[in-house]
Amino acid sequence: MPIFMDRHYLKGTSPAEVAQAHRMDIDIQDQYGVKFLTYWFDERRGTAFCLVDAPDRETVQCVHREAHGFVANEIVEVALSAVEAFLGRINDPDPAPGQRSAPVDPGHRAILFTDIVGSTEMTARLGDRMATELVRAHDAIVRRCIGKNSGREVKHTGDGIMAAFAATSAAVACARAIQQEFQHYNGDSAEPIHIRIGLDCGEPVEDSNDLFGSTVQLAARLCAAAASDQILVSENIFREYGASDLFAHATRRRLKGFSKPMLVFRCDWANAGPG
Repeated sequence: MPIFMDRHYLKGTSPAEVAQAHRMDIDIQDQYGVKFLTYWFDERRGTAFCLVDAPDRETVQCVHREAHGFVANEIVEVALSAVEAFLGRINDPDPAPGQRSAPVDPGHRAILFTDIVGSTEMTARLGDRMATELVRAHDAIVRRCIGKNSGREVKHTGDGIMAAFAATSAAVACARAIQQEFQHYNGDSAEPIHIRIGLDCGEPVEDSNDLFGSTVQLAARLCAAAASDQILVSENIFREYGASDLFAHATRRRLKGFSKPMLVFRCDWANAGPG
């Protein structure tokens, strides 16, 4: 059966009420031939997301309607591998020892893209073997920084990496650490590697048919728009991170796939130690 993720607008609902609704779904799921795998709840934004193994969207709504009345506002079909890559789990989390329940994950994620500047020219100039070695050096540095900042690699893009972070502050720290690591690497290398980075954040189900669809798209476009050795972040990142001297040079830019100019901030990375 296909796997679906839905989105509920539940402003004013408590985590206990959402947990109870999840249990009520599970209580009647066998009657409809579905399996509710897990959920996420963002109390601050008033949004909940359910992951369901079901024959179709209509059946998911029928269970919600009968169990508790909180029908979904949006439902998208997803791949379990993508859910696990972005969100870290596909089942209800186990509570920590001595706790009755696990902390509720809001499902909000920051998405980071890296891209090697001039990778096509680099391959033409150096040849496939040497270019591959430089990509491996890039991957090692980026993955080390992702791991140190509690991120998850979502996929390799050929000449870059996409990663997800539960905390926006961790994503920003990772981006800054990556650029600092490459600055150090380039000081000792005959073949320097210069990269660009883009960051956005958002919810798993938005106004698109893909998991983190518009968030991934904007982060990728920001990465493509960044200059060599630059980090560009969205207005969402700026607001989530909070007031900071890290962000400057706000400009509105037209980015492919977005109808209106987007407010873009440059993130400073050169004036502090690694994140």
